[in-house]
Amino acid sequence: MHPGRPPALEVRPHPPRETQVCSFLRTLACEPQLRQLWAGAESGVRVWGLDELFAGSVAGARRGDEETAPFTESVPTPPALCVAVDSANKLVWTGHKDGRIRSWRMDLATAPAAASDGGENAPMFKEGLSWQAHSRTPVLSMVVTSYGEIWSGTEGGVIKAWPWDVIAKSLSLTPEEKYMASCLVENAYIDLRNYVTVGNMFSLPTTDVKHMLADHCRAKVWSLTSMTFALWDARTRELLKVFGMDGQVESARLEPLVMPEQFIEEEIKVKPTKKEKNQGSVTFLQKSWNALIGAGGAVRRVATKGTFVEDNRRTETVAQAMDGAIWSGCTDGSIIMWDGNGNWLKEFSYHNSSVQCIKALGERVWVGYASGTVQVMDVEGNPLGGWTGHSRPVIQMAIGGSYIFTLAHHGGIRGWPLTSPGPLDDILRTELAKRELSYTRVENIKMLVGTWNVAQEKASPESLWSWLGTASSDVGLVVVGLQEVEMGAGVLAMAAAKESGLRAVPMGSGG
Repeated sequence: MHPGRPPALEVRPHPPRETQVCSFLRTLACEPQLRQLWAGAESGVRVWGLDELFAGSVAGARRGDEETAPFTESVPTPPALCVAVDSANKLVWTGHKDGRIRSWRMDLATAPAAASDGGENAPMFKEGLSWQAHSRTPVLSMVVTSYGEIWSGTEGGVIKAWPWDVIAKSLSLTPEEKYMASCLVENAYIDLRNYVTVGNMFSLPTTDVKHMLADHCRAKVWSLTSMTFALWDARTRELLKVFGMDGQVESARLEPLVMPEQFIEEEIKVKPTKKEKNQGSVTFLQKSWNALIGAGGAVRRVATKGTFVEDNRRTETVAQAMDGAIWSGCTDGSIIMWDGNGNWLKEFSYHNSSVQCIKALGERVWVGYASGTVQVMDVEGNPLGGWTGHSRPVIQMAIGGSYIFTLAHHGGIRGWPLTSPGPLDDILRTELAKRELSYTRVENIKMLVGTWNVAQEKASPESLWSWLGTASSDVGLVVVGLQEVEMGAGVLAMAAAKESGLRAVPMGSGG
């Protein structure tokens, strides 16, 4: 029990790094009604039942999950990059690296099923409706709007929307009609670039859409790149405005555009017709006007910031507080508050470390930093407390039950009481201290500690064995400090240790 932080619920203790190849967890979400915790991994989707988190680990679990709470796992899929909870339809939508959007039924993903078979051999749940959202690019962000539509963002500033009526019709089809349902949704997308294109010029930034937020109170959608924000009307899909991190409006939609009768993939280029060639002068004038506007915006940014791009100031996350304010976190540790119309309210900073994630509930807002720190604030941005939650960056957070769950970069998941910091922490800490012998295990380990001067040369297993001799066979842990490590010599030394039969673990991977 760490004295400097609240008592934590260990959902998934920090797994050894070598066990996480192609299986790192990257996203996290909670479903409050069915009390489920979902995580998107590089190899599929996992789900924990919140009522099963105190049941203890599963016997026969795979290596790296020996102490993990019981969970169920989906069939193998490409890496899941984003997740959206659809409580109305009891579905969880995930966006994947292969450009597909997949749905998962909450009632089929229950944690007790994993305990029935004991870990690796537990039954896996299958995906439901899925379709190819983007043909050659990954699904980087995704939201479910106030009208049930699914919006997704990808590379190059592309944003697509799928109407709810088409999704509802596809969900009503039988499993035998799965392919038909997939084709129905896949061909019904709406490319939002057609709503913001004037004179064949795209008025949105062509950088990756990394984050999206659905404002259900105002029926709006926020889409974010590293440096810009775009605000949309969720009903009409109209682009309301585009603005930078300083709050300055950069562009807005001025003219409507007639939608084409057939939607064409963004990779396909259509040759201009003779009729289009006659409009060349208009297109040239429009391009010239857009170029002048863009140059003016660049001059303004240089005058106010002194540089074209601030590499240490990019948007990493976005969330909405109870009062309707939008919070965005930056890589320089600053937090910017916006009103629902995209107007800059204020900016503050309490850490120099990058803000990785933000979550809000009630009158509290939680912020996760790259340093592993978890900070609690009120809705006005005043700090209430904080602690070191993990030894690695806190990349995702989710709220479920009476806990806020944090996912660290190394794959560990911990739950913290929503009331922390508070009087309950001292009560729990006292009770846990009294019962320490019931949940701790004392084990004596014999260690062999030494230093190894590799002298910038390639180390061989023979040289390691000649130095250690037979002493390593009588100890439980060998600790070696490397000297004169340059030009990859440390990697070579680690490889030599593995070849000689020792389990090599770098000191930097500790939990």
